[in-house]
Amino acid sequence: MLRIVEYRDDLAAAFHDINAEWINAMFVMEDVDRHVLHNPHETIIDTGGAILFVELEGQGIVGTGALRWSKPGQLELTKMGVKSGLRGLKAGEFLLEALIERAATMKPERLYLLTSKRCEAAIHLYEKCGFEHDAELLVAARHHYDRCDVAMTYKSAA
Repeated sequence: MLRIVEYRDDLAAAFHDINAEWINAMFVMEDVDRHVLHNPHETIIDTGGAILFVELEGQGIVGTGALRWSKPGQLELTKMGVKSGLRGLKAGEFLLEALIERAATMKPERLYLLTSKRCEAAIHLYEKCGFEHDAELLVAARHHYDRCDVAMTYKSAA
């Protein structure tokens, strides 16, 4: 059984560890990653964003994802990951759907994400849940992460 858990300061370590695991496994941790992962309350919650966790009965917190205001009207879905040993249980899809629902209540002009072609499974999930590739956004956002070579904007559920 999966359930969504709201951010609490005692979950900051889980936010850090889950994200550090996938970033370090696939990429190099960048300064922007370190800043956000070490300061989630300051960089996400205090600026009006949200961090959600997915909890699996008997396993505890297995995944997390955030919604961060990058500028007025622009909401970034960021730092989403599931523990490597617990992927394939639909926790990521469950979490992504909850993040999209939460984003709708925040009423952004644009909900978007930045990722890498190396994250094939994640890109497939984003497409399945209504995100579309956005070449114009990619040009504007390339400087945000060195690993960013995919930008997607939420359109609607597929």
